[in-house]
Amino acid sequence: MNRLAKWSLAQVAGVFLTGDTRADDKKEPVKDDKAFSDAEFVKKAAVGGMTEVALGKQAVANGKSEAVKKFGQKMVDDHSKAGDDLKTAAKKGGFDVPEKLDAEHQKVVDKFKDLKGEEFDKAYVKDMVEDHEKDVKEFGKASKELKDANLKEFATKTLTVVEGHLKMVKELDKGGK
Repeated sequence: MNRLAKWSLAQVAGVFLTGDTRADDKKEPVKDDKAFSDAEFVKKAAVGGMTEVALGKQAVANGKSEAVKKFGQKMVDDHSKAGDDLKTAAKKGGFDVPEKLDAEHQKVVDKFKDLKGEEFDKAYVKDMVEDHEKDVKEFGKASKELKDANLKEFATKTLTVVEGHLKMVKELDKGGK
């Protein structure tokens, strides 16, 4: 068992053994999702967008259904534009924007490289639904919590686009291929 798992297990055991009910107290509840910084948002949005572009290109090349290929191209187009918009907003606020994928996101892209046809379509659509559900939450949170006005405006504008993507990919997932 790794250290983190042991620590987590010890924390859970401590709650049960001590009767610690902080989340149930009348005091402020303990939250798992802390507010993120503007710089963290820039990093996550940039890397996430680059991942969408890379996977979209793979969908165009390796997808079987025309609907998946079209959706992939839309991801390339929309997330490339969003990446440019993010760079502009971040530059105004003095935030650094990553230029390449981190190791975690590169693994996601690499996972799809050998998939083709229906196998690709199924895995890609599943990944896009999960990813866009997370993105809607992140961009929604960012549109309310970011401090930098330019980043907040970017997040708010991009949230609408990401919500549209989620709706589209859910239609694909229902069999609209």
